[in-house]
Parts: sequence; C-alpha cells; structure tokens
Amino acid sequence: MGYGRYLAIRLLNALLVLALVTLLVSVLFTKVAEEDLKSSIQEQINMKLRAELMKQLSADPERFQQWYQNEYNRLIRAYGLDKPFWVRVLERTKDTLTLNFGNTKTPIFGETNVKKIIAAAIPRTVLLFTTAQIIVILIGLLLGVKAAQVAGSALDRAVSIIAMLTSSIPMWWFGMIAILIFSFKLGWFPSGGMTSTPPKEGFAYYTDILYHMVLPVGTIVFVLFGGWAWTTRNIMIGTMQEDFIMAARAKGVPERKVIYGHALRASAPPIITMTIFSLLGSLGGAIITEGVFSWPGMGRLYWTALQQNETRLLMGVTFVTVALYLISMILADLAYGYLDPRVKVGASQQT
Repeated sequence: MGYGRYLAIRLLNALLVLALVTLLVSVLFTKVAEEDLKSSIQEQINMKLRAELMKQLSADPERFQQWYQNEYNRLIRAYGLDKPFWVRVLERTKDTLTLNFGNTKTPIFGETNVKKIIAAAIPRTVLLFTTAQIIVILIGLLLGVKAAQVAGSALDRAVSIIAMLTSSIPMWWFGMIAILIFSFKLGWFPSGGMTSTPPKEGFAYYTDILYHMVLPVGTIVFVLFGGWAWTTRNIMIGTMQEDFIMAARAKGVPERKVIYGHALRASAPPIITMTIFSLLGSLGGAIITEGVFSWPGMGRLYWTALQQNETRLLMGVTFVTVALYLISMILADLAYGYLDPRVKVGASQQT
C-alpha cells in the first residue's frame, strides 16, 4: 500500500470519527438546549403577561388561555422544538460539521457569533500555551539528551528528581503561589489578564502583552519541562543501547556525532510524536490555569460557556478541540511512519 493511499485512509477514518463524536455530542447538547429554550420561551411569555394587554386578557379566562397556547406554540415552532428530537440532533450535527455554530445569547469578547468568538480565543491560547510548549520542548530536549549522554551522573539524577517534583505539582496551584510571591509580595509582575487596563497603544501594547505573559509562561514551563526532559532521556538511553550505536562507537565516530547524528535521529519518531501532540494540544488551553491568570483563551472560554449555559458555544469549542486532537493523531502517525524506516506504512510485517 502506497503512502498516499495510507494518508487518504487515515484522513477518511479521522473524518468518520469526527462525525461520530459530533453526533454523540449533539445528542447531549440538543437535549440541554431544549430545556434551556423552553425556559426562555416561558420567560418571554411571562414578560408579555406583564404588559398592559394582559390586564385585559385576564378579565376573560378563556381568551387568556387561548392566547397563552397560541403564543407558546408560536415560540415552539420559531425555535424548531416542534421537530422530532433526532431531526434536531441531525440538524445540529450538520451545522457543527459545516462550522455553522450559530450565535450566543450574550456577547463574549464583544461578539455573539460563535465562530468569531472561537477565532478570537485561539490566537490568545496559542500566544500563551504554544509559546510555553515550545520553550518546554527545547529545554526538555537539551536536558534529556545531555542526561542520557551522562547516564548515572549527578545531572542525570537531578533531571529524574526534578521530573518527579514538577510533574506532581498542579499547574493551577503553582500558578497561585507564583502570583502570591511575584505579584502581591514582590510586585514584579501583574497578577493576571492579557493587557493593562486601559490597554496601551502602539509598540507599548505588544511589550505589555509580553510582560503579562512572563508569569503564566514561567508557570507552565516550570511544571512541564521536567517531564519532557525525563521522557527524552529515557528514549535516548533506550536508543543508545542499540547495536548500530555500539558499532558507530567501535568505529571511532566522535561522541557528539554518535549522540546527535545517530541516536537523536533514531529517537526522532517518538519525540516528533510528543512534539505534535504537545503543540496541537496546547491550542485547547487549560480551564483552571487560564482562570487563575485571567487569560482570555480557549480554556477560559469553555468555562464561560459552562457558566452562562451557552450550548452553541460549548458545541463549537468541543468540536474544535476534538478536531485538533484528531489532526494531531494523524500528523503523529504519518510522521512516525515517514521518519522511522523500520515502519512499513500500511503493510503488515512478515515473519
């Protein structure tokens, strides 16, 4: 099976999974939206009941009951609740797959269109979490490779200890500690937000954003870099036990070339896989971390949607998150098959 055919099959599988997940999520959100819309209908009717016209209708109970039923039926049809449940589920699934997420009840980020709201949140999450992930990957690779090179040394033991400590610290907890120390105690950095209030203008606006990024980026990097370094170290140590590494050393190949030209290259597939998952996973943000630092990204957007019961926004954010993870799985699979010559893409191994 050729690489192109394999790619087509992987894309088709991902689309089928995305459609199935969207359908299942639509079942849940359609039911939640139905209850929300019925409450909204009741509120609208109650508002009209308070109007002056209702005083006249209340004098005639039969006329009032007829008006109430007609108004209720009209709103049921207007919101599409007269259609069967599965019809509404399929319509919501279709709208979601075509990126027609609809509008929110209240403005978020100054917008009511769900697509525009998500489009505004993603770059902010990229700015924070993707930047932090790139720093984490670079530090983790450097430390991990060096620790593997001097396995059993003080550096190697230090990397293992740091990995255990940092990986066991909740990011939101460390973020709050960092705010208490560096914001409230020392006053070096702002406690939250993306910009100052009111926002600065010109070049100062961008430097102000970088200033606000220091504390959250530092928190993310501190919590994650140890795990990356430890994982890279273990991958490299396993590769350095292979026969071709022993042969290269026996031939007198310089150690630096053995490490970076042979071992790191052979370790590239799992490292590239981790990198892809980390970078694309960072686009989803983190609900608690963004809440701690008041950062207006995807995580905080999801929390806002939950608080305000914005089912259309929840559906949109969930769809985007699932799509990103499926993309990362495809890229990781394709990268692994392309980089590792031992993997015969689309073909079973012969024994």
